[in-house]
Amino acid sequence: MRWEPEVAEHGTSWSESEVSELVAKVAALKQSMARVIIGQEQVVDLLVTCLLAGGHALVEGVPGLGKTLLVKSLAQATDMQFRRVQFTPDLMPSDIVGTEILEEDQATRQRAFRFQPGPVFTQVLLADEINRAPPKTQSALLEAMQERCVTFAGQTHALPKPFFVLATQNPIEQAGTYPLPEAQLDRFLLRIDVVYPSEDEEVMMVAMTTQAGLQDAAPAMDLQTLLRLQQLVRDIAIGEHLVRYATRLVRATRPQETTVAAVKKHVGWGAGPRAGQALVLAAKARALMAGRLAVTREDIGAMLLPVLAHRVLRNFEAEADGVAMADILQAIRAEIRVD
Repeated sequence: MRWEPEVAEHGTSWSESEVSELVAKVAALKQSMARVIIGQEQVVDLLVTCLLAGGHALVEGVPGLGKTLLVKSLAQATDMQFRRVQFTPDLMPSDIVGTEILEEDQATRQRAFRFQPGPVFTQVLLADEINRAPPKTQSALLEAMQERCVTFAGQTHALPKPFFVLATQNPIEQAGTYPLPEAQLDRFLLRIDVVYPSEDEEVMMVAMTTQAGLQDAAPAMDLQTLLRLQQLVRDIAIGEHLVRYATRLVRATRPQETTVAAVKKHVGWGAGPRAGQALVLAAKARALMAGRLAVTREDIGAMLLPVLAHRVLRNFEAEADGVAMADILQAIRAEIRVD
């Protein structure tokens, strides 16, 4: 039996056994990470969803919640190359993308410039505390995140595949930070909030991290499998009415276009078309993680907050009234319907 996707970019077809094998690999990936990460099941689900959709993630949470460990564990479980860059106010763009160095040929004595790749040339890049670097340095990641390449001195250098950026930022420390510009935020497929663990989870976490023999996440998925999963996500069928539903949800975030009262009152700027692309891809990835090969309305609704939370800007009235982004998006969901 063959499963024929409704739209396959490369004419791909997938057998039931292939799909079942790939879904099992996703479950094994999550189990491997669970050996290291205590609790945070929703965070792990969103992180894996973002990886399968081929996007980048912005991880936000207070210090000490294991954001760096979360990213490192994902790299270990997928056997990907991992690099970490600590963003600081004095970090320069060349510290990320690389620079040219002058070399001399010992035989001919001729000198020539050679490009020395920076830490961005990896498969999993952790941009730790990204909002501590000035906008000039933050913008060094724009081309890498969107085009999967780096242009330096007129030469374009391709990045490894897959290429996955996870950036962390601390929401409570404002001194010495630079807010991410909208163009940078829009490059992140999802924003993932890491919350405090429950009491039992915190007890287990303290007990495990204060004894010898801490384990790393074991490799549960090779690169070829990951690339196949990312292709399968794009091949999953989605009805035209659901694409229209996702588009309407995104368009409803724009105060100048919407009929939703909460948006008109509390939103300063809505999401662009890239948000619709992200919403559909994330919904497809969520469906695959659940073992389904078709997207539902619930998949789209479940991904609405992590996809749009960093793309929709609340106005001063919303902040003064204490209106959260989740409240605004809930009002949108309640009013926008599927035909």
